[in-house]
Amino acid sequence: MYDEPIFLKPVFQERIWGGTKLNTLFNYEIPNDKTGEAWVISAHENGPSQITNGELAGQTLKDAWEGHPELFNKAVDNHDAYPLLVKILDAADDLSVQVHPNDQYAQEVENEPYGKTECWYVLQAEEGAEIVFGHHAQSQEQFAEMAKAGDWDRLLRRIPVKAGDFIYVPSGTIHAIGAGIVILETQQSSDITYRVYDYDRTDDQGNTRELHLDSSIEVTRAPHRTPDIKQSLTKQDGLTVKKLVEEQYFTVYHWDLAGECSQTRDADFIQLSVIDGEAELTTNNKTFTLKKGNHFIIPATVDHYHLVGHAEFIVSHP
Repeated sequence: MYDEPIFLKPVFQERIWGGTKLNTLFNYEIPNDKTGEAWVISAHENGPSQITNGELAGQTLKDAWEGHPELFNKAVDNHDAYPLLVKILDAADDLSVQVHPNDQYAQEVENEPYGKTECWYVLQAEEGAEIVFGHHAQSQEQFAEMAKAGDWDRLLRRIPVKAGDFIYVPSGTIHAIGAGIVILETQQSSDITYRVYDYDRTDDQGNTRELHLDSSIEVTRAPHRTPDIKQSLTKQDGLTVKKLVEEQYFTVYHWDLAGECSQTRDADFIQLSVIDGEAELTTNNKTFTLKKGNHFIIPATVDHYHLVGHAEFIVSHP
C-alpha cells in the first residue's frame, strides 16, 4: 500500500506574458525568462506532473490516476480524467482577455471532458495591479456588439487586487490577470481558452495570437454576476483553516500553520501547495520536509498525518 504523500515536479510553460518570478519567488529552475506557468499538480496531457518519491517515482500523475485507482478512491472502471489542475502563474505582462466554456460546451464542441471553472489566490501583486473580471454589457447581444466594435474600455470590468485576495471565476466569466500579479490557480483539468482580446500585441516573429471571438460570444455569461461565495474560518490546534470556496467542482482552503496539528483526510484525496514557510509532515512513521514551492497529494491510502512548523498552504480537493 502506498503509505506516503505523492510529491510532484512542476511542468513549465512558456508564455508571451511570462517572466522570471517562478525562479525568484520559488527557486524553480525555469527554462527561460518568458516562463508564465508552472503546472504544479497536473494530470493533463499537455503537461502532466512527474512523481518524485516512493515506488511511483518517475511516473506521471496521469499514470498514477489511470493505473492506481486505489490512490484516489475511484472505481477501477472509472475512465473519467483527473478532475483538477493546479498552476502558479507569473504575469509579467497582461494576459489576454479570455473566457472558458462549461462542461456541456466543452464536451459537445471541443470533445473534451471538462470545461473550465477556476479560482485564483493572489500570491503577489505590484502596487496598482488589477484584473479584468466580468464586463458591463447587459446581454449577449450587447456584449457581441461591443466586442466586435473593440469598445474595450467601456466593456471590460477592472478591479484592483493585492496579495491574499481570492477570486472565484466560473466558466463563462470574462477575465484576465493583469501585469505584476502572481497567482496560484485551482481549476478543472482543462486547457480550453477562448481569447477575446489580446491588446493587438505580436510575438518575436511579428505575429498576433489567434482570437476566438465567435466562441467567446457563445459561452460568455451576460449580464456579468459576481459569484456570492460563502467563506468560513476554523482553528484546530496550531492550524487555522479558511475555506475560500466550496462549489460544484472543487473546494479550496487557505491553511496557516503556526505550531502543530494532527489531520484526518476528509476527502478522497487532497492536494496541497506550500506557498510560504517550512514544515514537517509525518505519516506512518515517515517524516517529510516541506518548503515553499512544494506540491503534493495526500492519497486515499493515507488516513492520518501530522504537521509541525510555520507555513502557509493552499489546499484543494474535488
